[in-house]
Amino acid sequence: MDMSSTGGASLPSGPDAKKRRVTYFYEPSIGDYYYGQGHPMKPHRIRMAHNLIVHYSLHRRMEINRPFPAGPDDIRRFHSDDYVDFLASVAPETLHDHTHARHLKRFNVGEDCPVFDGLFGFCQASAGGSIGAAVKLNRQEADIAINWAGGLHHAKKSEASGFCYVNDIVLGILELLKVHRRVLYVDIDIHHGDGVEEAFFTTDRVMTVSFHKFGDFFPGTGHIKDVGAGTGKYYALNVPLNDGMDDESFGGLFRPIIQKVMEVYQPDAVVLQCGADSLAGDRLGCFNLSVKGHADCLRFLRSFNVPLMVLGGGGYTIRNVARCWCYETAVAVGVEPDNKLPYNEYYEYFGPDYTLHVEPSPMENQNSSKDLEKISNMLLEQLSRVPHAPSVPFQTTPPTAQVPEEAEEDMDQRPKRRIWDGEDYESDADEDDKPRHRSLNTDGHPMPNADMRDIADEIKEEAMTDAHLPS
Repeated sequence: MDMSSTGGASLPSGPDAKKRRVTYFYEPSIGDYYYGQGHPMKPHRIRMAHNLIVHYSLHRRMEINRPFPAGPDDIRRFHSDDYVDFLASVAPETLHDHTHARHLKRFNVGEDCPVFDGLFGFCQASAGGSIGAAVKLNRQEADIAINWAGGLHHAKKSEASGFCYVNDIVLGILELLKVHRRVLYVDIDIHHGDGVEEAFFTTDRVMTVSFHKFGDFFPGTGHIKDVGAGTGKYYALNVPLNDGMDDESFGGLFRPIIQKVMEVYQPDAVVLQCGADSLAGDRLGCFNLSVKGHADCLRFLRSFNVPLMVLGGGGYTIRNVARCWCYETAVAVGVEPDNKLPYNEYYEYFGPDYTLHVEPSPMENQNSSKDLEKISNMLLEQLSRVPHAPSVPFQTTPPTAQVPEEAEEDMDQRPKRRIWDGEDYESDADEDDKPRHRSLNTDGHPMPNADMRDIADEIKEEAMTDAHLPS
């Protein structure tokens, strides 16, 4: 669909062209960070995905960037000063110092969100990639920008949550808002995108759409009746789903809802969080999507030809996360890779089939067509209350962040391990541990609070001092 006729953003490559200018952010040391023995979150999966991407030669079809680490001031654009100071200074050896110990509970750092070696460096790399991706899109140097180390959607302004410490997505969107009037955020992780929704709950400059498992499941938010507040009322969409969600049901809901969102909201940029815990067989998930079904969401959003940021997120059966993000990279660049995996450094992880695609599980889909139709009708009705393309006053565009990107030269050379020596690989293989469920937070529906008002006010202030961008 060509958005140019309806006032949306259209890219130079044309609405039907398959080719897109894709930029990709990868920090070679990302796989060295280690949450600890038995913890389901494994940054190593990003290195595995990257290794597949390189062995399929997809890196030759993209611009490769090493992200510039986000500085404390960049991170403070969303997060509170004292929380950023804590993250920047805490380490396993100082964990029980008087200064840090009293803050652990306050900032929700502990079991689900442990303090590990290099924690702040990990946050800086993740956030730096998403901010860098936004800068590339803002400068019109790419049509699609990928950061598989991003997508950490649970982090709050002053609190870690659900394995997430710094909300790289919010930081990336704030960067996009310097140039783009309206940004659409779409989340296909099995968990509700609560941190991003909360950050933009009271503004109409960001629409959030989250497809997630709902009911006795972390984080406990994302009810269909949570629609935003104040100026942001009707700009939060929640799609609550049950166990066993398959490709057909998911696509049958995703396409009409996103089609309507694109028509009504007409975003100037889109951010897609591709959490892979919605895949079949995930250690913490209970959906039944294939890699192709998951990637169809990216394929559909790509077809609108609007600047697109593609991020990672959850995903705890790491061989399938690597398969998924590799395949989605191929979708972004417009190629169909061979199902037979090329030999790679982590080849043994992918046995016994050694294929890119895996069959969904034989499990019951607990989402009846009647329930899905009801959800779809409620959300389409909510969208009918959204005024077409809300206008935003601009005066001058604020300066975009200066992010010096460093091109990654040799994609085939493995970086030296910096932090983790890999000794625990075998004993901590993702199949060996019992799946650990995240602690459930059932505070119920999100309500606008001071944190939300802060960010909405900041967006408004920027818009007021800014000015009319050419349509």
